[in-house]
Amino acid sequence: MTRTPRASAGDELRPIAAARFARDGFQATSLQQIADEAGYSKSSVLYHFASKEALLDALLEPTIDALAEIIDRADSIQGDADARSRFVERFIDFLLLHRHEVALFITQGRSLGHLAVIERANDLVRTLGETAGALDSTLDQLRFGVALGGAAYILAASDDWSTNEPLPDDEIRAALVVVVGELLAPLGTRSA
Repeated sequence: MTRTPRASAGDELRPIAAARFARDGFQATSLQQIADEAGYSKSSVLYHFASKEALLDALLEPTIDALAEIIDRADSIQGDADARSRFVERFIDFLLLHRHEVALFITQGRSLGHLAVIERANDLVRTLGETAGALDSTLDQLRFGVALGGAAYILAASDDWSTNEPLPDDEIRAALVVVVGELLAPLGTRSA
């Protein structure tokens, strides 16, 4: 019988840490809790990540890089409908793929702002806000903030506000693409 090889410890620890940090908070989560959940010793966790902060860095850097790529294309929201639609789909896909990491930004961005990785994430969120500030009207700026911030928050907090079984990601994606797309569409093109 062939055994399936176990993923690397770092690859196993990152999603467990992300879920724990998002659910319980970075400060309230210990490396021992992460190790126990992953089935490793604390010393094994420390072998792969020198500290809890190093684990957070390893967890968030790829998420921040992905967000930076999306923000680089954020000016497309003022372009044609197809470009705006592609931006919305990329943003929603990002949120779904990095749900726990985004929850960390939203719920703990201020309290962890002294950490370099969180500072970088907060800077990107401010950059995204500046994109909204470049929009023509206060209404459009607020629409942009509600659309993107609302989509991020609904995913970050979904475990807290619903007692039902979680919806499948494809169903959530389809709904969010419609809602965010409609919020960002110019007034004359919104569905009734």
